[in-house]
Amino acid sequence: MRLPRCALPALLVLALAACGGPHAPAGPAAGANILVRGGGPDPDSLDPQKARGFEAQGIVRDLCEGLTTLSRDAGVAPGSARSWETSADGRTWTFHLRADLHWSNGDALVAQDFVAGLQRLVDPATASGYAQFIDVVENAGAIIAGARPVESLGVAAPDAATVVITLRAPAPYLPALLSHPSTCPVHRPTLAAHPQGFARPGTMVSNGAFTLTEWVQGSAVLLTRNRHYWNDAATHLDGVRYLLIPDENAELARYRGGELQVTFVVPRGQYDWVKAHLGDQLHVHPQLSTYYYGFNLRRPLFAAHPGLRRALSLVIDREKLAQRVLRVGELPAYGWVPPGVDHYSAQSFDYAQQPLPARIAEAQRLYREAGYSQERPLKFELRYNSGEVHTKLAVAIAAMWHEALGAEVQLVQAEFKSLLQDIDRGDVEMFRSSWVGDYNDAYTFAQYLKSDFGVNLPHYRSAAYDALLAQAAAQADAGRRRTLLERAEAVMLKDHPLLPIYFYVNKHLVKPEVQGWYDNVMNVVYSRDLSLRAPAP
Repeated sequence: MRLPRCALPALLVLALAACGGPHAPAGPAAGANILVRGGGPDPDSLDPQKARGFEAQGIVRDLCEGLTTLSRDAGVAPGSARSWETSADGRTWTFHLRADLHWSNGDALVAQDFVAGLQRLVDPATASGYAQFIDVVENAGAIIAGARPVESLGVAAPDAATVVITLRAPAPYLPALLSHPSTCPVHRPTLAAHPQGFARPGTMVSNGAFTLTEWVQGSAVLLTRNRHYWNDAATHLDGVRYLLIPDENAELARYRGGELQVTFVVPRGQYDWVKAHLGDQLHVHPQLSTYYYGFNLRRPLFAAHPGLRRALSLVIDREKLAQRVLRVGELPAYGWVPPGVDHYSAQSFDYAQQPLPARIAEAQRLYREAGYSQERPLKFELRYNSGEVHTKLAVAIAAMWHEALGAEVQLVQAEFKSLLQDIDRGDVEMFRSSWVGDYNDAYTFAQYLKSDFGVNLPHYRSAAYDALLAQAAAQADAGRRRTLLERAEAVMLKDHPLLPIYFYVNKHLVKPEVQGWYDNVMNVVYSRDLSLRAPAP
């Protein structure tokens, strides 16, 4: 990847203001303490209620803070709320804000700002893919469907320091859910003045440890320390610069060249070299995330043939992919919910333990029953975003389909944003994606495939599945709730709306001068917790 003129090494980030032209927001002052992190591909948005990608949400977590936040071990911790309690029936939660909260422009941050943020999330006019994320809040579903006004959402601010949330059913995971960026407050005057572009440099007013100073598409995002943040005294950095590098090998080259101090990923093709030569800087940790291929169930090719979907899954040798392509500890995925989710037993395809030859024989039978043969092969397109591992997996899996079944697969690579747009429009037959758990509970994976969930990319619809999720959401007993979610996953796996390929581990390279780094199953590391050690003289 060619180095953009504005993508300067860490020692030269002080010239950032000049990269954006004469009207660019001022960056940190000369001599500032700037951390440079890999940011992956370009964010789809930095609007907290609209950002969909994990990459974007990682940046938004530095800009915005919800009522709760995550601890270093991915547990729930107080955020803008200092404490909370729930009613005896588990349906009413009361959050008490910290004293002296302010927005990045100095305005007072009050409870009604959180109410406004949650209302905006479910407002159909926002068109947030995460609207259903808070469907457990009273009236959220009816508002999203356009049947009730946004003001009827079960969220209230009885005074400037208190937020009360009323649920349609008990949800013990609510504090964890509220750590997600989509639930962040909004600065109402800025939103009113810039309804379509309030999350832009020079416009955005935020409440996190950093503010948005510059965003050069395809190059970098610069964040500057927010001196009005309630815990600014504990912030060590003057700014954070996210380099937007979609190519894993290019990111590694720039890390080795001293241009960034934390990578977004580690390229699998160079993992052995990295482990041998940079092992003291390598961090590998399990992550609650599933890599999958999704069927476009709005098109008849796959929607009308569940047996064909099963056949394509049966012949994928996931163990071989993990050993020969991935090679850094990822687990073959025969289910949807990753292992390690609290209080849950992950489910698997009914053929997970069958030998591959038996699976191939069944797949060939299902392939013929769907009307395909060597003379009339299945032909379809698999679209995936650019990246070394995506290409290697696509080539390997397409070869498995061709060898076992005779299917002819056209592989099409696209930029990440373009891929999302293609999926949204339905201009794909099969696509590559992944789902990262938004909190440590099985419901964050179950909800993804709920019929009306905004980022249900395969557009899976199952009345039986939805009914089980509804029962689980209304269930106060933890054991019964767990059973219902496990049954729902089993129903979904039988339908094969998607093909899980592997469960992630998160992988980063972290320079020795970066202090305070930690790893967790959510792969969330707030820049506010990090600092830079002064270089040796």
